[in-house]
Amino acid sequence: MKALIWQGKKDIRYETVPDPRIEHPRDAIVKVSSCAICGSDLHLFDGFMPGMKSGDIMGHEFMGEVVEVGKDNSVLKAGERIVVPFTIFCGECEQCKRGNFSVCERSNRNASAADKMFGHTTAGLFGYTHLTGGYPGGQAEYVRVPFADKTHIKIPDGLTDEQVLFLGDIFPTGWQAAVQCDIEPTDTVAIWGAGPVGQMAIRSAVLLGARQVIAIDRVPERLAMAQAAGATTIDFANESVLERLGALTQGKGPEKCIDAVGMESHATRSIDALYDRAKQTVMLETDRPHVLREMIYVCRPAGILSVPGVYGGLIDKIPFGASMNKGLTWRMGQTHVNRWTDDLLRRIRDGQIDPSFVITHTVALSDGPDMYTTFRDKKDGCIKVVLKP
Repeated sequence: MKALIWQGKKDIRYETVPDPRIEHPRDAIVKVSSCAICGSDLHLFDGFMPGMKSGDIMGHEFMGEVVEVGKDNSVLKAGERIVVPFTIFCGECEQCKRGNFSVCERSNRNASAADKMFGHTTAGLFGYTHLTGGYPGGQAEYVRVPFADKTHIKIPDGLTDEQVLFLGDIFPTGWQAAVQCDIEPTDTVAIWGAGPVGQMAIRSAVLLGARQVIAIDRVPERLAMAQAAGATTIDFANESVLERLGALTQGKGPEKCIDAVGMESHATRSIDALYDRAKQTVMLETDRPHVLREMIYVCRPAGILSVPGVYGGLIDKIPFGASMNKGLTWRMGQTHVNRWTDDLLRRIRDGQIDPSFVITHTVALSDGPDMYTTFRDKKDGCIKVVLKP
């Protein structure tokens, strides 16, 4: 089969790889009908995440048709259409029983490596380094899905791929980011990053009843998309985030802040951004935490910081004393996808939201290597790329 494979920093290739096969009785093989490039894939593309190996298949946002199931998988059958969440989970361990699917205790087959890195393992993830299991990803013609009797979302007839594809990652990620904020009708919610996850977080905050939603970015197309959802926008390249947030909140700051950027944050006219770039260049710091620092500084005392943006390692100069003394609550983590998908699928079917709004480019899987660069550099108005095997 054909797939997009990682061959090193900024080197994604469309090549022939072995077809997947059933390896465990709970497995399923899925013929991919649609997949997508996620912002967190760029952390692998840019070489910021450890644990990648030459030949790894990329991608964790995909869906398709079940073509084969293991003998102990009585939940799925050939011909069914499913979205596959990026988090692989067993459904039986203590964390899964609590709905904490992204920290499943059994699905990371490289758990010992993750234990050394994080203290305790996270769940296995598709297409996302050997620290999370080294599982082949979904930017391919076929995918083996482990624990497939649990790790799936069945899709009813009448919905297009484009409407439901993002149930596997960015839609529940944006939703969880907003839910973690405990949004009240009087709240201002500020969201850093108006990329795909940020766009979903904006719409989620609106659906959850926030009084005011503010989107912070510098890309005109992203800001326009945020405005279309009813958000007030701040272009951080041309105006002061601190001054604008102060003006929009009567000097009190937003009650809730969401970091939808993660480890590759940008800033203009900022000393801390230059500091992070320098330390990152000489490998004294892995991530650029400008957004985290800014959120701590501007958030209203007793507020909440929600962090769906991915961080991979070590960060520096975090004003933790300010966070502690202001009484800020931090909530973060990979998304517990299936905790939210029944509700989100209902909202799609009821017409409350159509997640396909975020798609700007649909191309063949073979065009994927070029689209990685287009997506990263935000060329041609690119916000979200869907790939068709």
